[in-house]
Amino acid sequence: MSIQSKYKCSECGKEFEILPDIMLCPICREKQKPEEPLHGILEVQYFTGSSVKIEDLLPLEQKWFPNIPVGSTPLWKAENLDVFPNLYLKDDTCNLTGSFKDRASILVAAFAKKHQIKEIVLASTGNAASSMAGIGAACGLKITIFLPKTAPRAKMIQSLQYGAKVISVDGNYDKAFDMSLEYSKKHNLLSRNTAYNPLTIEGKKSVSLEIFQQLRKAPDYVFVPVGDGVIISGVYKGFKDLIQFGFIEKMPTIIAIQAEGSAAIHDALKSGTFRAVNSRTVADSIAVDVPKCGYYALKQLQKYQGRSILVSDEEILSSQKQLSKKAGLFAEPAAAAPYAGFLKMKTKLPKNATIVLLITGTGLKDIDAAMKKITFPKNAIRSIEEIQ
Repeated sequence: MSIQSKYKCSECGKEFEILPDIMLCPICREKQKPEEPLHGILEVQYFTGSSVKIEDLLPLEQKWFPNIPVGSTPLWKAENLDVFPNLYLKDDTCNLTGSFKDRASILVAAFAKKHQIKEIVLASTGNAASSMAGIGAACGLKITIFLPKTAPRAKMIQSLQYGAKVISVDGNYDKAFDMSLEYSKKHNLLSRNTAYNPLTIEGKKSVSLEIFQQLRKAPDYVFVPVGDGVIISGVYKGFKDLIQFGFIEKMPTIIAIQAEGSAAIHDALKSGTFRAVNSRTVADSIAVDVPKCGYYALKQLQKYQGRSILVSDEEILSSQKQLSKKAGLFAEPAAAAPYAGFLKMKTKLPKNATIVLLITGTGLKDIDAAMKKITFPKNAIRSIEEIQ
């Protein structure tokens, strides 16, 4: 059995070889305006004349992948969480660096190894940074990160602990993104930037393949936290590949969960066009002014009748607390957003539906946010008689 893969532009359909110097479609990227999402996202297409195994649905041979614990994360029911009998948590806090972003990072690292690339550059609000830093450390790669100065300290510490070069940016993620691209072009380095590097979508699709394998079917609903649109694009891509090769018959209903203070994709789904936003939310991992993968994500939501829900910061923090108290799962705010969206929508869902909440990062990455919903002991006791 042989399987071939190529890039195909999401806009014009032109095909390209999968090479380090190909990122966005060179034809469609000329349409790009600074205030808009990226045009010409490249999607990996697979071609084969014989039967396909799920493990074949990646554009790199297994020999290039480092032997580190990424993927194959638990899909489990939290019995105390809700009365829905088929509510599952896809727990990506169990990845190597505690983040869903490891799925993209490991594929980019394997690609770098295949092409003998020694340094990778990226911008991040924190999780992609610590993810690429950790996996880069395990693979002997040099990692340079452009990180907004407002990123949670725990994520910056994690990146520094792994040995990455961290450049603090006086600005938001969008500014860090632009500066990282300028740096990578100036020094001819591989960019891992989300949406810009097509492999970030391809790596993140692995979660859909795993969910299918673990359930032995496609779920009815998948709740996904959405910022720049790459995670939800990856979720769609995985199920699209499963449909293409006959593993499943139809697309699950994908629910995009956005914070009220960072709702560019939600608003575009309602209006059909993107508008500038000034992102403000406690969920830093989904705080984006211009969603880099916005056009592509919007096309998938429209094509497959996906839905979107907005949740407030208060709903996010309350859901974070409930996940911890009822399921024993400490998720960061963005990762708790799918549960907040589920709570908001559950009266409209069939009770027997198979539902997956995508939990994308551990709460230890942002303890400052978690502190908003906890109360510390006021006094230290000297004997048990002091306990009230």
